[in-house]
Amino acid sequence: MGLGQLTIVILLLAAAFTLFVVFGLKKSKHWLTTFIQTAVGFLFIFSGWVKIADPMGTGFKLEQYFAEFQATFEGTWFSFIAPLFPLLSSYALAFSIIVIIVEILVGIMLVIGMWRKFVAWAFFLMVLFFTFLTGFTFLTGYVPSGVNFFQFSQWGPYSMTNMRVTDCGCFGDFIIIEPKISFYKDLILLVPGVYLLFYSAKMHQFFTKKVRWTILVASTILLLIYAFANFAWNLPHIDFRAFKEGTDIRTELQREVDASSNVQVIAWRLQNQETGQVVELSSEVYFAELGAGNYMPPEWSVIKQIQSEPEIPLTKISDFSINDLAGNEVTNEILDYSGHSVMIVAYNLPGRATTETYTAMDTIFAIDTVEVLNLAGDVDSVYVVEQISEIREVERQRPSYDWDGRFTRHFDDRISEFVNKALENGIRVQLVAGEGDPNRINAFQRDMGLEDVTFYFADDILLKTMIRSSPGVIWWNDGEILRKWHKLRLPDFETAWSEVQ
Repeated sequence: MGLGQLTIVILLLAAAFTLFVVFGLKKSKHWLTTFIQTAVGFLFIFSGWVKIADPMGTGFKLEQYFAEFQATFEGTWFSFIAPLFPLLSSYALAFSIIVIIVEILVGIMLVIGMWRKFVAWAFFLMVLFFTFLTGFTFLTGYVPSGVNFFQFSQWGPYSMTNMRVTDCGCFGDFIIIEPKISFYKDLILLVPGVYLLFYSAKMHQFFTKKVRWTILVASTILLLIYAFANFAWNLPHIDFRAFKEGTDIRTELQREVDASSNVQVIAWRLQNQETGQVVELSSEVYFAELGAGNYMPPEWSVIKQIQSEPEIPLTKISDFSINDLAGNEVTNEILDYSGHSVMIVAYNLPGRATTETYTAMDTIFAIDTVEVLNLAGDVDSVYVVEQISEIREVERQRPSYDWDGRFTRHFDDRISEFVNKALENGIRVQLVAGEGDPNRINAFQRDMGLEDVTFYFADDILLKTMIRSSPGVIWWNDGEILRKWHKLRLPDFETAWSEVQ
């Protein structure tokens, strides 16, 4: 479903509901106001629901925003604001849950007409907040790499590759909207937002005050429970992402690679270095003009190649890339593996780096030369003989880590036993971490007793897209994801094996 289809569905539902309120319940004070408050209420409820089904996704998106805001404000007159964003980032998940629940509650209050003036302002301010986020996302498309957002004189032509955050996450992973469209969508929503500010008194209202309060409190409690159930206690109960169970990643990745390779350059965007004039020519016209001696460098430079759309939409699967600890890509090796395999995913390996002293045996060798004489008493040959002179204990130091017990307990309680059983049954096991420090990874492997597990690393954003749990477990077979388990929901090996048969 796309944004256009969703809009039509919501408007039709709002129209039907408005007719029911106007002619059935006779509760409407003004039919247009009833229609608007119902339509935007339904929109907020649906938008919030697809996000609360995966609150970690919105949290990760907010982390991206906070990181970009920090980078944007640093080095400007507003640099004093920059230190605030790392703090906000550390509470991104909590902030995500609050924003999502408030969004749904505002939608519910709009539909039932609770606190009409307050909810009109709440809706307007939330849309304004969303417009700020989507506007930033879209406008960074005009900001070339290496240029700060506030350096307006250095803005250039719009390019999606310039954008600091690739999408707003307005509807989670249910609908991925182009940032420009998302920004325009929020600008349009400001219109009903302003309208309701002036006509809040004409909004319809259902039930008694006590019933409305009961609905609000009950909704808040249920939404909190539902939110925690979708990240703290289990994986999202609905997976809208490309790496959902049953997806043949190997086949899909190849399809997307083929689609990308078939993309053609259909137009060229050029800029005159003296006047700054920008022109866009089709490939056919551009090469014809070049043949005629026009648009030649250095007077003109190519600022963008405009490509055709891929034959199929590209997803996050296109970003699937895994490396070994030496930095070599092993993506194909993992996907082409024939048979069952288990992948443990860890966004990072949390722990404090320290140095430990350990005792090692140091062997000292003595080297002697032995001369061999011939019958005449002359030196015939010389041999070097090495022999142990002394063995002694010495103290040495090596990197050590004080691992976060909240993370490692999942290995102690469930994962280590699961891994051992898998290895005993000939199942290949690998751990993919979102960091590539070999010392840290090797120390974790040693401390957790996972010497028989192959360790890899990948981009942490990719891992967060694959599974909403760290650590989390993914069961593969011939490049296909069969099952995924939250760290608290990992069954014993025998149960897991029966589930993937």
